[in-house]
Amino acid sequence: MVGWGNITVSFRAAGRVEGRLAVRGMKHKEYLMNIALIGYGTMGQLIERRALDRGHAVVCVVDPRSGTEYRNIAEAETLDRAHVAVEFTAPDTAVSHIKTLSSRGIPAVVGTTGWYDRMEEVRSAVEKDGSSLLWASNFSLGVHLFYRIAAYAAKLTDPFPEYDAGGFEIHHNRKRDSPSGTAKTLVQRVLGETRRKTVPVWDTLERPPAPEELHYPSLRVGAVPGTHALLFDSPADTIEITHRVRNRDGLAAGAVAAAEWLLRADSAGVPGGARRGIFTMDDVLKDLGL
Repeated sequence: MVGWGNITVSFRAAGRVEGRLAVRGMKHKEYLMNIALIGYGTMGQLIERRALDRGHAVVCVVDPRSGTEYRNIAEAETLDRAHVAVEFTAPDTAVSHIKTLSSRGIPAVVGTTGWYDRMEEVRSAVEKDGSSLLWASNFSLGVHLFYRIAAYAAKLTDPFPEYDAGGFEIHHNRKRDSPSGTAKTLVQRVLGETRRKTVPVWDTLERPPAPEELHYPSLRVGAVPGTHALLFDSPADTIEITHRVRNRDGLAAGAVAAAEWLLRADSAGVPGGARRGIFTMDDVLKDLGL
């Protein structure tokens, strides 16, 4: 059992988070949110369960494939009852969802990846509307600890040229984007701590990698929920850092915690407005002292 301030998490195994993830200063019995779920696949259903367990209400569910009340966001009549929306859909619909929520003044927590090449378009819309967006390539606390461990390891090994760096990620064969958003964030943070590696390479190589290249390919197979590995290899030994997801419960807990953080509570314990602007899980974790 490990605790930091107002966060308490117990670790049973690598990548599995059990216990309570609470936002500093928030007593969930006093703070009830109306949540809209945009996307009702595996993640949407887990987020619903987590939200209900914490005393929140789900007032709107939108998903074109799951037989929910609304098949698209434009026809969702109960959307305006939501204090916050949590979006887990697909790269080709995420931006339109974010812009719709922004225009209607509904704060959005977005876990969809694969749309980041349109970040400036999204940023412009959110700033213009004076709305709120919290996005992350991964909402798991374990992954964010993994990012920090990996970046520190890259900094430690950088002065030793005998240690080459690289890695790989594995996901289920239904995942739509490659590399994963988590892999992109991980490699970005590693490159920020090393001078020897400056260029990420995601594709299959039919040549030896250049010294400045960090090779990080992807594998899509079976039902793997998510594995990310980083290796520092020398002729004498290998240092390997790996995060393996055992289930998606940690992602759901983090997404609900992000929504709670994005909204503020007034003295009566009901939503009193949202933080305005664009945020990531780093902003949430900073408030937890991480």
